[in-house]
Amino acid sequence: MTTPAHPPGPAPVLEPEPLLPVAAPAPAFVGHRQEDAAALRRYTDATEHALAALPAVPGRTAAQQRSAERLHTAVRAARRAFLAHHVDTVYGELTEGLTRRLRLPELLAAAAEHVPGLLPTRAQLDAEQRRIQAHKEGREIDQGLFCGAVLRSPTAGTHLIETMLTPTRRALDLAEEFRGTGRVRLGTVLVERRGHAAHVTFQNTHCLNAEDNRLNADLETAVDLALLDDRVRVGVLRGGEMEHPRYRGRRVFSAGINLRDLRDGAISFVDFLLGRELGTLHKIARGLLTDPAPGAWTERTVAKPWIGAVDSFAIGGGMQLLLVLDRVVAETGAYVALPAAEEGIVPGLGNLRLTRLTGGRLARQIVLGGRRITMADPEARLLCDEVVPPEAMDEAVERAVRELGAPAVAANRRMLNLAEEPLDLYRAYLAEFAVAQVARAYSQDVLAKVEARRQRPSARR
Repeated sequence: MTTPAHPPGPAPVLEPEPLLPVAAPAPAFVGHRQEDAAALRRYTDATEHALAALPAVPGRTAAQQRSAERLHTAVRAARRAFLAHHVDTVYGELTEGLTRRLRLPELLAAAAEHVPGLLPTRAQLDAEQRRIQAHKEGREIDQGLFCGAVLRSPTAGTHLIETMLTPTRRALDLAEEFRGTGRVRLGTVLVERRGHAAHVTFQNTHCLNAEDNRLNADLETAVDLALLDDRVRVGVLRGGEMEHPRYRGRRVFSAGINLRDLRDGAISFVDFLLGRELGTLHKIARGLLTDPAPGAWTERTVAKPWIGAVDSFAIGGGMQLLLVLDRVVAETGAYVALPAAEEGIVPGLGNLRLTRLTGGRLARQIVLGGRRITMADPEARLLCDEVVPPEAMDEAVERAVRELGAPAVAANRRMLNLAEEPLDLYRAYLAEFAVAQVARAYSQDVLAKVEARRQRPSARR
């Protein structure tokens, strides 16, 4: 005897998914600064209201995330359109007709207040800082759009570049101490004057001198101190001895960007991704702006030759650093690499500068294919001036200091740099880099890579 089947129950009622917010019609800018700013603010307010109707990033469904991305895309298009009309006007207002110098963080903060809706607010940025990279809205992308627009302008871009070549407040505060004692410890960097050379030693020892916000700030201060001291004629960059078990007691030049910090949302677009290019690296290449008055660069800047001493390896940002130095000495067992394809981000100005040294084909192998160059490779001669056994490194560095300390070196290296990297070429490249780099930092493939890396031990980070 079979058990009678139960009659079918009512079909489950599926809750309809809430209507997803959509972008409002884009504003039509007319070219009038005040009217367009008011229209932009109304549009961005409406977009933020729509975004606020969605859960925070970690709690969104795939459909909700797509809706959020459409909202961001629409409002960013409106910001780009506004800037296409008014970037020079806005920059002129912020700098009081180019008479006021605002460094990058100050400029962005001032612009956010001056033109509401053009940039993320302080509260929005503070909220982002509390989240890992994958859980952020990507407010820094809007900062990148603004920076790209400013740098595209010959007037505003040149003024910002010059501003970022001025000494930092921290360096000015420490300059007297360095002149008097010849030694300043800056947390992750030690700078010492020995004879007529400033020796700058990276000491981010727990992570193989991986680059982060703090190391970049410390390094820029050290570069400023070396350039401000009249007794210094040459700068030397070298990695200190490591605490990492695999390299304990050995010197390491640099492991590149700290990918754990990138995953945790602790790598700043303003202070690191763009700031190091406009500040630290550009000061090494072009010098320190000490006189804001118009005139020739030779009359307004202090520039000195720089030497790099590569122990173990120079990866990523470490290799980028070598591209602005005047002499590179490496130990026989060292290697260099720009793992842009592996990490998924743009290797700073490496794409601009590497080709000059290696030619286009090898540059593509390094940047696109991840090719590592060891000091035993014939191609190493294109990137390093001298390769010596580890025990001969100190002597080779001192020899380079003597040679580059000659009086005519500074003037000639300045002219070489002007010929190789004219200011307008640098500015145009950086304008595109500002937009491309910050977008890559929030792309899904990069977020997946840094998360996967976090799940496994790494010898480099």
